[in-house]
Amino acid sequence: MTITTQDLRGMITAISATISVNISMLNTLDSQLGDGDHGTTISAGFAAAAEQIAAADSPFDVLRLTGMTLMNRMGGSSGALFGTLFVQAAMSVKEAETVSLKQFAALWQAGGDGVMKRGKAAPGDKTMVDALSPAVTALHQAAEKGETVEQALQAAAAAAEQGAKNTAEMTARYGRAQYVGERAIGHVDAGAQSVALMFSAMYNYWKGK
Repeated sequence: MTITTQDLRGMITAISATISVNISMLNTLDSQLGDGDHGTTISAGFAAAAEQIAAADSPFDVLRLTGMTLMNRMGGSSGALFGTLFVQAAMSVKEAETVSLKQFAALWQAGGDGVMKRGKAAPGDKTMVDALSPAVTALHQAAEKGETVEQALQAAAAAAEQGAKNTAEMTARYGRAQYVGERAIGHVDAGAQSVALMFSAMYNYWKGK
């Protein structure tokens, strides 16, 4: 079963709704290590993106518009990184009318590679990458096994959630959190938790189709 443009629009809308009801939680996480406004800014970003993609007529347009809107609406380093995630994902499906599970895994791989290149972060640095990387691996594994899109998204959501939880045991090497040193231990990274919420939202959207 392939993922259509309508599905991708539905996923972005689902992400926006999920982020919206978790604003306070994300702000609380961010207040431990950063400015305390991550939930507010990323919610505003996805809300704007959900509006912008209403008329998008290809997977490329959905992802590109989402990325550009996140960059413009969120601003700062988070906007740049989450925007890059979607813009680079879009580039991998530039000519596609629909997206196979293998392509879906590849587009998130491309997005993740873009984030790591732009942010200079790697797994273990207590960033969004720590949730994104295991989610991408789960998608690739599901595609290789011939699993359904629902099974793949369920595995990716679980992997992202575990990856986010694991950041609590890490010291930060990038962003404002790096300045608190070992005091960062015990706190989940807000960006990683946002990625976990994204994959959870996409799974719930697909399950509810």
